[in-house]
Amino acid sequence: MNSVASPQANETGRSIPNILVLDSGIGGLSVCQSVLASRVVCRIIYVADDAAFPYGTKSTASLSERLTDLVAYFLDFMTIDLVVLACNTVSTALLPMLRERFDVPFVGVVPAIKPAAFLSKNKILGLLATEATISRNYTDDLIADFASDCRVVKVGSSELVEFAEKFLKNAEIDSSVLKRILAPFMGLNADPQPDTIVLGCTHFPFLKKSMADLMPGVQWVDSGDAVARRVGSLLANGGPAEANKLDIEHQIFFTRNVPDTSGFKDTLSRLGFKRVKVSLKP
Repeated sequence: MNSVASPQANETGRSIPNILVLDSGIGGLSVCQSVLASRVVCRIIYVADDAAFPYGTKSTASLSERLTDLVAYFLDFMTIDLVVLACNTVSTALLPMLRERFDVPFVGVVPAIKPAAFLSKNKILGLLATEATISRNYTDDLIADFASDCRVVKVGSSELVEFAEKFLKNAEIDSSVLKRILAPFMGLNADPQPDTIVLGCTHFPFLKKSMADLMPGVQWVDSGDAVARRVGSLLANGGPAEANKLDIEHQIFFTRNVPDTSGFKDTLSRLGFKRVKVSLKP
């Protein structure tokens, strides 16, 4: 296929790399927000695979087939320099396989257990993620390797993924829903509550302020900044000053339905997208 997006050139003549960012919905835009805030010089090609939303309820076999097809399609469709799996479920299940299958660097998103264990004072952590992520052996290994001295309370919720998706399209937040989902963290009998909660789904950082209102004093940790640093180190093509000068048009593709609300464009602006084209996957 012919590319719809050849690498753009910056003022020094160097090409601006395209990074492919994949998630089942628009929650992975939290990772894009971190990348844009870090001033990494890149053009984001975001794929919201809403035809398969949510990934957290799918089998590993179906996810493997779906992600292999999507990555292959976009690598054929345009020049891609780096792929970011902006989904904890997919990253913990498929990252090694995809790295072996494709000749392009991959960056995954995994629960930020290590920094959370370092930050915690009372050594009680919460892990808020999808059911698939909290049940992965990969997640258990992270806890064993980096939080063996902590008690970890796991809460899995695909409902919260859908809730965050609606919020990003300007739906109001129902605090009673949040309170019910967070109840296991707040009902630990005589034990102290977690003082640090890991947001193990890229959708959840968008709800952090509302959750913090219900659980004041808790530290909320996600992987967005770590992913941005990794992307920047792999690209290593420019600094903040250069990024500020560039007028880069990013692209967001949906695989089923494109949001038709002006509120979604407002959301993108708040996330740091100065120029962005939103359309269906070709």
